[in-house]
Amino acid sequence: MNKKTFLLLITSVSALGGLLFGYDTGVINGAQYFLSKYFELDDAMKGWVVGSALLGCLVGAIVAGPLSIKIGRKYSLIVSALLFTISAWGSGLPSMFPETVEVLVFFRILGGLGIGIASMNAPMYIAEIAPPSVRGKLVSFYQLAIVVGFFVVFLATYFIGNSLTEAQNIEYGWRRMFWSELIPCGLFLILLFFVPKSPRWLLLKFKEEEAVRVLNKLMGADEAKLECENIKKSLQQERSVDTVKVNYFSKAIFTIILIGTALSVLQQFTGINAVLYYGADIFEKALGFGKDDILVQQVLLAFVNLVFTFVAMATVDKFGRKPLIYVGSIGMIIGFLLLGITLQQQSIGVLSLIGVLVFIASFAMSMGPVVWVVLAEMFPNKIRSVAMSVAVAAQWAANYVVTQTFPMVTGSEMNNNSFWNGSLPYFIFIGFILIIIFVTYKFIPETKGKSLEDIEGIWEK
Repeated sequence: MNKKTFLLLITSVSALGGLLFGYDTGVINGAQYFLSKYFELDDAMKGWVVGSALLGCLVGAIVAGPLSIKIGRKYSLIVSALLFTISAWGSGLPSMFPETVEVLVFFRILGGLGIGIASMNAPMYIAEIAPPSVRGKLVSFYQLAIVVGFFVVFLATYFIGNSLTEAQNIEYGWRRMFWSELIPCGLFLILLFFVPKSPRWLLLKFKEEEAVRVLNKLMGADEAKLECENIKKSLQQERSVDTVKVNYFSKAIFTIILIGTALSVLQQFTGINAVLYYGADIFEKALGFGKDDILVQQVLLAFVNLVFTFVAMATVDKFGRKPLIYVGSIGMIIGFLLLGITLQQQSIGVLSLIGVLVFIASFAMSMGPVVWVVLAEMFPNKIRSVAMSVAVAAQWAANYVVTQTFPMVTGSEMNNNSFWNGSLPYFIFIGFILIIIFVTYKFIPETKGKSLEDIEGIWEK
């Protein structure tokens, strides 16, 4: 097997963590309509059932940093795969368990733990094995896997839902939707045993011989030797600066973590997961589509998401990270303006749907993949695990806030008055997207084409 194929294969395997992230997000979208009727959930409880997994994601992201340092990126991903599998099985509430919301939420939180661990370790692992010239594209595989997961699960829930009556879907169709996740979970778990450990983690643990073997499989012998020396030099410099421990609250390090965390949080405040988690509700209640059309519209949404992620992958190493964020942010604003104004003016129709799709396309080519690329690149070796953990944990906390509050804001009296007519959430999201443009311009460095060790030098200037 040549080195390029090997690199692509192990990238694809580790990116399956993203596919399960996308699948798990999408399956609750398809299942929540029916399980809400089964358990007779109100808006607040629906937000809790949908958002509960995000609490697991938050905790998972917090423990992912120390776990990654202790057992490595590879074994952290194996732990996440086990959690995914248990969650997918238990969320369908097999007959051995009580059929209660509390039990469902417990298994959703377990799945969230898996997502939190994988969402930090998968992009970091890919960044640490990828050559600088293609790192942006390869880390984008993680976001591609997320949207492939969305697309596949929307197809799965569409076929499961369409093969049953509404009464059958309410009784047991939603269970089958959760259990369908067992297939990718098992695949992820098995394939992870065949990927190598991160060479940077190996050198961090003074396992140079094993690190060199891994690097030789990924690149030419001379390039591998040079890469090994660069990593060792970087690690030695960091150890010489602080041989005891890293002061994460020093001005320089805290600033880097704060910038990365802000970008990570703002990814969620675009409103992307409000659209993805509550797509069925948006299409039915806000846009007036019938129940028969909802699943078709969601498949269209997932398809657009998938196509424009490929656009990002093709351009992130060519045009850079910051230009994609600028272009995508403008597109997201235009999309939500179309949706918001048509809702506000009560002229809901094709233009409203176009607004949703423009927003999804713009996110998919910018903040979706680029945030994961920048987070995987921007942190110095000595703080990468912990800093990624903080940034990703904050992202899941933001995701939870949006997911929990979106149905409440949507159902609020203010949002449904004669002025807003259901459009208020989308104008709030536009405000946050404007903040993204400012933060990117002012604080985010361009990392295109630079080695991870070169990027460290940006912060030292």
